[in-house]
Amino acid sequence: MQRRRPQIRFYTKTHQYYCGIDLHAKTMYVCVMNQHGDILVHRNIRTDQRRFLSLIEPYRDDLVVLVECIFTWYWLADLCTREHITFVLGHALYMKAIHGGKVKNDKLDSQKIALLLKGGMLPQAYVYPADMRPTRDLLRRRMHLSRQRAHLIAHIQNTVHQYNLPALGVRLGKPTERGNVVECFPPGDTQAMVQLDLDLISYYDKQLARLEPQLVKQARTHDAQMHHLVGSIRGIGRILSLVLLYEIQDIDRFPT
Repeated sequence: MQRRRPQIRFYTKTHQYYCGIDLHAKTMYVCVMNQHGDILVHRNIRTDQRRFLSLIEPYRDDLVVLVECIFTWYWLADLCTREHITFVLGHALYMKAIHGGKVKNDKLDSQKIALLLKGGMLPQAYVYPADMRPTRDLLRRRMHLSRQRAHLIAHIQNTVHQYNLPALGVRLGKPTERGNVVECFPPGDTQAMVQLDLDLISYYDKQLARLEPQLVKQARTHDAQMHHLVGSIRGIGRILSLVLLYEIQDIDRFPT
């Protein structure tokens, strides 16, 4: 079977000014150039909203701002939206393939980003809606907690094999079946280790149980119809329907 190549969307709109930013947690290297490729601003500043707006103030009439899709982009996207400044999010993987080079630093990267934007060679990423971002992040955090819980269960099962003990004969994922599990292990530190795992599993159970109703409530607020439709598909349960809803968000953004 021939593998389908990903369809990359490039930003091709023209503007009078192009702003490329190499963004970090505490600093941002800003490069503003005009249609002719002349660099008008090339400066490293703190990630401060007022300072950034002051820096780009002379060019705001027809400016597009680009930043690579890394974990710090939320605040800049929201700022540009509030200030009615065109914002583009660059696809980190495809940008790396395009502007990768031996010589790299923040100053040079910001200039390359602005050049890609001006030349219509900037691969775009999806700017996820601001009102749904916190719920998506909470759902992803829930997935992290669920994996940690699974690792603890697996650790208990591995300890059974480590000591060549009889099978526990219980489902560790069920709180009601964990009552006598500790006594199945050698006394002393081994039992203390297993008890620690069980206590943490119980704690994760409580946290996951607390999160799920909140996530379902938010899903019904954001897109009740889509949540219902996805959940009605056979084999898709409560959590998977949430994952599909918040990771896809808008099916029309996919070309096929």
